[in-house]
Amino acid sequence: MRAAGNFMGGGAGTGLFVFVALAAMFGGELFLPLGLAALGLVGAGLFAVWLEIGRIWRFLSVLRQPQRSWMTREAMVAPPFFLAGLAALVLGSTILALLAASIGLAFLYCQARILEQAKGIPAWRIQAIVPLIVATGLTEGGGLFILLSGGALMSGLAVLALIALRYLAWRAYLGALGRDGAPAGTFTAFGKITRIFELGGHALPAALIVLSLATPSGAAILMALGGLFAFAGGWLFKIVLVTKAAYDQGFAVEHMPARGAGASGPGVKPGWRHA
Repeated sequence: MRAAGNFMGGGAGTGLFVFVALAAMFGGELFLPLGLAALGLVGAGLFAVWLEIGRIWRFLSVLRQPQRSWMTREAMVAPPFFLAGLAALVLGSTILALLAASIGLAFLYCQARILEQAKGIPAWRIQAIVPLIVATGLTEGGGLFILLSGGALMSGLAVLALIALRYLAWRAYLGALGRDGAPAGTFTAFGKITRIFELGGHALPAALIVLSLATPSGAAILMALGGLFAFAGGWLFKIVLVTKAAYDQGFAVEHMPARGAGASGPGVKPGWRHA
């Protein structure tokens, strides 16, 4: 669960800060509590990774391979994000907030590539995971924003669009996973949450946001509930992705050798299947 915490906090935190910065750019105020919450989420995610490492100073080893390690790049992007974000909130600077949001997007992209580069885990290594993780982080952040800020028209529409993008990325990911194949346990893990994720994390929040835009009375409550479900759906997916579906490659035999006078047979991948 601590390993999942980095992706949960990092995605939601960077996504939330993007919405805070964009709200300020389009004439709103720079929400200090939400900005601090965004930074806190990212920090909590990194702290969870530090706890996962186990040894106090072992995290310094992460900084050794910036030329080829996305985990190193994530660690190098984090300090500028915190510095720019804190400076923006203290000074009330929209420009610095936009800078921090841009760095936050880089942080989120690094997280997506960390998963994609884990070649021993079929559920992570396919390229379709990258847009899915990015879309999920932004949707989580947007959901938190409209949940905690009350949600204006533009932010509600933005979250609605992100929900649609995340759904498309999710379906593309499942399609790619089915074509490439994965351990049976991976499909079982995703199968248990597919309906909940698609209905509770996409259809329901989208319907609530549309209703809030069309119904003046109770609009704030409907918008907040839509944001809550959009956010919670993303965290549910990440928990399953990291803790339940992350079966390793296992072993495979390219072709079965001949035994005695018999003929050789086709290759096998025990426990492996396609959708």
